[in-house]
Amino acid sequence: SSMAVCMCQAVLPAHAGPRGELGAGPLLRWMDAAACLAAEKHAGVSCVTASMDDIQFEEAARVGQIIAIRTKVNRAFKTSMEVGIKVTVQDVLTNAEKIVSVAYATYVAKPVGAGQVELKPVQLLSAEDHLEHSLAIERRRIRLGYVQVFQKLMQESNKEGDFYTCEEQDAVSTEQTHVQSTELVLPPHANHHGNAFGGQIMAWMQTVASISASRLCRSHPILKSVNMFKFWGPSFVGDRLIFNAIVNNTFHNSVEVGVRVEAYNCEEWIKDQPRHINSAFLIFNAVNDKGELLTFPRVKP
Repeated sequence: SSMAVCMCQAVLPAHAGPRGELGAGPLLRWMDAAACLAAEKHAGVSCVTASMDDIQFEEAARVGQIIAIRTKVNRAFKTSMEVGIKVTVQDVLTNAEKIVSVAYATYVAKPVGAGQVELKPVQLLSAEDHLEHSLAIERRRIRLGYVQVFQKLMQESNKEGDFYTCEEQDAVSTEQTHVQSTELVLPPHANHHGNAFGGQIMAWMQTVASISASRLCRSHPILKSVNMFKFWGPSFVGDRLIFNAIVNNTFHNSVEVGVRVEAYNCEEWIKDQPRHINSAFLIFNAVNDKGELLTFPRVKP
């Protein structure tokens, strides 16, 4: 379709983690940039990341391989759009192509000045376009329901107060996994309107979450999925972002890390008045030198 964008990236040593595989940080940045380009191609105005559906990573890319990120607007609503993202990795020597991830992101069009944005509908060319257009409304319903279910769960857990206690002797306190990091949003981290890129914030979140997970497995954690990633508000050049990560729970071969991001401008920084811009849950596993999955210890909150 005319609203499709393809971005290709060669995986270089600078993009790789300690195991020679493409780091999740650069990949999340590229995914967001490619999806944002597709959204802006449709909207004709600047767009910002509103949310990403749960992202699963199936395949790891290595140094020397080529990443292709194909994105297209599946459906335009009044001021927001759903963009489909498909990431594949291609081996230069064998030409074999594998799917790394398939994801869906929502972008919001920013009006110019005091104007109102009214997005035009997406032109549907292929049968696949029609299918994705129909499914987009269902995914939107799920997204909105998700937020409500989650808020209800939070209210109920606050009321009950019967928090889970782990009786196991060798359970590790999650307090040992708490990691805090501060980042300053600079012009390279933001678009031409000074809004911090969603992908950059995701990359920073992934870094602190990975450090948090590593406190339990004494290895380099591998990101498997990012869940419930939604922006509650924007962040701008000059903001200080505080990232707090902690392990929520372990599940034999995987671990969930929660990350909360708060933004401060100069005045808010002095007055200690943070803006909660987003939270997400990141699932990691870890492997030993032979590539076998490691077991995480039980934790007590």
